[in-house]
Amino acid sequence: MRQKVLTLFILASAGLIFSGYLSGVKLISGSCALNEPCPYFLGYPACWYGFAMYLAMFIVTAVALANDKHATIAIKADLAISFVGILFAGNFVLQEIERSTVTGTLGLSTCVYGLIFYIAIFIVSGIAIWRLKEYK
Repeated sequence: MRQKVLTLFILASAGLIFSGYLSGVKLISGSCALNEPCPYFLGYPACWYGFAMYLAMFIVTAVALANDKHATIAIKADLAISFVGILFAGNFVLQEIERSTVTGTLGLSTCVYGLIFYIAIFIVSGIAIWRLKEYK
């Protein structure tokens, strides 16, 4: 179980760094990073919401790494937050597909990369929960 929590921590950290960079550039410069259009949700840049979701997953997973008895709670929280993230980022990716703007400076748009992180976290969390049920 610890290996799954560590994997989730690494994925959440990567998502946090990525969304943190995007959020920081937007906050400091007022423009979106990597010369891409900046999607907004409820008047705020989408990357700020992504940063908040990755931060939440980072925190709960870090707590689980520090104390194994919180692992199940962290895994379930990561599963739920990553599901919301999939819906959130997936919505923007679908809009980009409709506008043919899925490509970006890094090959794909930043929303696609965010979606990939959310999907990876969702899969690892789902496998961990499935394994928990196997052992009971």
